[in-house]
Amino acid sequence: MPSATPPPAWEGRRAVTGTEAEATALLGWLTDPEAPRLCLVTGAPGSGKTALLGWFAKHGPRAGGRRRRTPRVLVPLAGQSALGAAWTIADRLGVVASSPGELVQALATSEARPSGRAVLLLTDLHAAAEPAALTELIGELAGVGRVRLVVEARTGSPAPETLRSARRATVVDLDGEPAPADGAPAEPVRPLPDLSDPLAVCAADPLLVTTAYVTGSGEGAVDDHGGLRTAWLRAGQSLCREQAPAERALVLLAALGDGADPRLRPALAELAEGAAWRLRWARNRGDLTPPWPGPVAVLGSAGGPLEGTLLVGDRTGTVRLLHEADASSAGRLAHTVPGRVTALAPSPDGTVLLLDDRGRLHSVRGTAPRAPYLERLTEAVSATLARHPGTALAAIAGSVVVGDRLGSVHAFGLTGLHQAAPHSGRVTAVAAVESETPFVCSGGADGTVRLWTPGRDPRPEPLAERPSPVVSLHATETPHGPLVAVAWADGLVELHHPEGGPKLSFRPGPPIRAVAVTGAGALLVGTDESLVCLVPRSRERLLRPSPEG
Repeated sequence: MPSATPPPAWEGRRAVTGTEAEATALLGWLTDPEAPRLCLVTGAPGSGKTALLGWFAKHGPRAGGRRRRTPRVLVPLAGQSALGAAWTIADRLGVVASSPGELVQALATSEARPSGRAVLLLTDLHAAAEPAALTELIGELAGVGRVRLVVEARTGSPAPETLRSARRATVVDLDGEPAPADGAPAEPVRPLPDLSDPLAVCAADPLLVTTAYVTGSGEGAVDDHGGLRTAWLRAGQSLCREQAPAERALVLLAALGDGADPRLRPALAELAEGAAWRLRWARNRGDLTPPWPGPVAVLGSAGGPLEGTLLVGDRTGTVRLLHEADASSAGRLAHTVPGRVTALAPSPDGTVLLLDDRGRLHSVRGTAPRAPYLERLTEAVSATLARHPGTALAAIAGSVVVGDRLGSVHAFGLTGLHQAAPHSGRVTAVAAVESETPFVCSGGADGTVRLWTPGRDPRPEPLAERPSPVVSLHATETPHGPLVAVAWADGLVELHHPEGGPKLSFRPGPPIRAVAVTGAGALLVGTDESLVCLVPRSRERLLRPSPEG
């Protein structure tokens, strides 16, 4: 392996004294395209392994250099479970995963952006709560092309030999004299919170709570702690982020099943008073009153004859109707669309337009008679999509809006066709708003959200932009002005006021499949595990801005 000789001063970022040779070896491994994707840093206790990785996390190219610094993500593993580590790694790399296996799959299949190719620095594998499970996860991650890994483990622990037998690996061995054992400070013992106390778990170290919930007591049946454990493991990736206890309480409250200890809900609601949102209702997997509607693939909030009704489609193509007030059942949409429904668009006259997984349009008539010109418009759009499949769908009075895989948005209306190309790559979601000035909102695989009034040029600046694909988007006119809800592939939902004002955000924990905004301004978030309805805690934040700003 070629070595990389650092400049004499290393731009003020020297390695720890006594580890300069090993630091040089690490830099050589990083810059060698033929090197294995896994690098093991081993050594005796006190030999400087952890300090070396801490230096490596901060070290960058010399000032003025042209080489882009590869992002380096430091994740301490001491005391961690495999699940807690998977959540931490997923969050740092901008993906969402409910389990270690989902993390590997997400990294293997997600779009790799320049900022997404990272070096994972995993310290203290020998001190993890589940070292064997973490060793297995590391071996699988080493096979993913998106990341490279530097793993620190103590000489003599099983992990280094296990990883070397499973994967090609570069080994950097700090085999010098270890520090005296009695001179090393003892690792402080962190007290375990009462795992049945919602206030205690929301205020405690979330990774400590995760490890305790995962590993349990090791005796007999698992204690669900009144339902707290199930809720925590459902929303864990969001809960393990750095945040205030009030925000953590809101996420935990939204993930709490209806069979939980009845004392938990009011306690969490009181603690969540300081959060930006108020939970209106939540329906989670296993709920019975009313029943959980199933995994959410697409969402819609209807007006006109279906006012107050939510449309919730699952992966099989079934579209359920729910009462907006409490998510209780209102029946099913009678349609015969084969395969999956990838988008739905309720029209003001009660007709529901559906887009299937081949990009073709289907129409489900409502109970009210439909004007002939609207039928002709739908037929024209359907004929167009039969030749040029769509990827996203929206509708307002007299218009149908479609996105395509090339980044273009097409607005079919009674006055003709208007088109724009606001995105680089596939359009993943569109919404149309019947406001004082009707506009189209679109989201793309490029991570941008853009506004466009058909007949004019799209606004040059995006409404929002993040280094993650948009997975769902919805917009509507409300008493508080038009609102736009956006969900990204990294698990974040944002509620925007296009006319200005603060945005609000929420992370449910599991991957987000669909979002919607109701006519009253409530936010709906759908996942494979839950359907959640939130309202802003302070309506004043979303009022139209005054002319004075």
